[in-house]
Amino acid sequence: MYQQPQRRRRNFAPFIVAIILAGALIVALRIFVGANEPGGPGASEAGERPKACDDGVTLTVAASSEKAELLRKIASGYSGRTVEGRCADVVIETKASGGALQALARGWDERQDGPRPDVWSPASSGWVTLLQQRVAGKDTGSLVAAENPSIAKTPLVVAMPMPMAQALGWPDKKLGWSDLLAVSAGSWAKYGHPEWGRFKLGKTNPNFSTSGLNATVGAYFAATGLSGDLSEKNVADARTRDFVREVERSIVHYGDTTLTFLSNLQRADDAGAGLSYISAVAVEEKSVWDYNQGNPTGDPATLGKHAKPKVPLVAIYPKEGTLYSDNPYAVLTASWVDDAKRAVAADFLAHLQAPEQQERFAEFAFRSHDGKAGKLITQANGLLPAEPKTTLSPPAPNVLDKVLTSWADLRKPANVLMVIDVSGSMGATVPGTGKSKLDLAKQAAINALPQFASHDRVGLWMFSTKRDGDKDHLELASLSAVDDAQRKKLRARLDGLTPDGGTGLYDTALAAHERVRKLRNGDAINAVVFLTDGKNEDPDSLALENLLPELRTEPGQETVRMFTIAYGQDADLDVLRKISEATSAAAYDSRKPGSIDQVFTAVVSNF
Repeated sequence: MYQQPQRRRRNFAPFIVAIILAGALIVALRIFVGANEPGGPGASEAGERPKACDDGVTLTVAASSEKAELLRKIASGYSGRTVEGRCADVVIETKASGGALQALARGWDERQDGPRPDVWSPASSGWVTLLQQRVAGKDTGSLVAAENPSIAKTPLVVAMPMPMAQALGWPDKKLGWSDLLAVSAGSWAKYGHPEWGRFKLGKTNPNFSTSGLNATVGAYFAATGLSGDLSEKNVADARTRDFVREVERSIVHYGDTTLTFLSNLQRADDAGAGLSYISAVAVEEKSVWDYNQGNPTGDPATLGKHAKPKVPLVAIYPKEGTLYSDNPYAVLTASWVDDAKRAVAADFLAHLQAPEQQERFAEFAFRSHDGKAGKLITQANGLLPAEPKTTLSPPAPNVLDKVLTSWADLRKPANVLMVIDVSGSMGATVPGTGKSKLDLAKQAAINALPQFASHDRVGLWMFSTKRDGDKDHLELASLSAVDDAQRKKLRARLDGLTPDGGTGLYDTALAAHERVRKLRNGDAINAVVFLTDGKNEDPDSLALENLLPELRTEPGQETVRMFTIAYGQDADLDVLRKISEATSAAAYDSRKPGSIDQVFTAVVSNF
């Protein structure tokens, strides 16, 4: 009988071992790659980039927000190189220019201000000038060198929706602050567009924002007809002050950053109302490009994730002249910046100014460190590469300080109702502080009071549930001029707040909005500052879907803006954002412990 040969059994063990090893290698590679990418498994819970050097030199750079993410990407590629025999690691910390100025001038406190920088790169040299003025004569010395080279430039412009700019003669006609002042004195009806209503200007607070600082300086130059050598006498001149005051009267509201305006404009454009929110806003040239790409934050990571606007912006380069945001690279002269850090700082500066890195700046519509326009600065993108024709020379430190002091008197007045949550949860202790949430909120509000001037009117409500009969709110101080008596009253009422009850959010929000609307002043910024740590807990209140339509303003009516603060981890930021967006304002996130003081200051900078 024939027997079929028996098959030889194959030994699969080597193949199985090989597959396991290959799989392990792939996983290891993924972990390695992920650990070296932002947000990967090797990153901390806070999303921090892991250090490139175990025992090297770490250089901390405090950078203004519009360029921080780009610098972070560049620094990631730079870190790990050897400088004078040691491994170099560069860490970029985002810090608003005005906030960094204040922190450096008073003595940097890492608990409040974040990691202490070795290099400061604000958006403009004007901030360095102000720092030199503020610390003059102090034991700290100058803190920065006299010369601080630029790493990229972008000029201040006035961004306008294209149809509005074209109605004024853009791009062929030279336009400036005087033209905008002429429009603000009347309405768009003079230019054949009564449907656009009155002229509305957006401008950031010059104490916090570079575009606001440069725009304020530009207005003083426009008033005097000078392009340099602005003096204290010029700033104090009555005709100059009248001109600047008239410019400020056309302001919709101020802001801590231009992102508030550009984000609100994007939402209006999404709703088909791109010509209703604002007529013009002072921003940097690159911000016009960012907005027109559907990316008002300017963050490279979000580029391309939102559609381009239906109504694009174009840049007006003031004919009277404009200032550059020159993004200086200031190595601090402080004691903590040793020779090793200085060597890394010098090497990283050379890296930033090298052609390869300058091209990366150009890819996001910055001009080069010596002011050359790149391929994105085109009329098709709303920008004019041959502009600006006239560049202004920054004022001397003492004059710049006088400009800010004078602006505080000339800025548009405000009617502001502060509404503070005093529900029981506000009595919870904030870890590491030994104080309750309410204690910190009260102190933050008191600390912000000096930002208001005597021509402002400020009132105070507290709220929880059933504080005044069936009403969830109780008035503690009526809207009144901020004289010495009102300041004393506000401080006393804030000091006396105690936590109790639930959170009557929706009814209080509507009542506060209606109160300011009834008492609004057409020549002032009318607003509510609304702070809460929770969600609506009043079962008898109106619903959110009924609240939001009540907050929206009919075209042509004066707007009451609600600037909301989500305070603590349990605050409903999404709801508060909807409330603020319904009133063309902004919501602020203070859910991180210990952030309320800075957040409250930022909110009040809108006035």
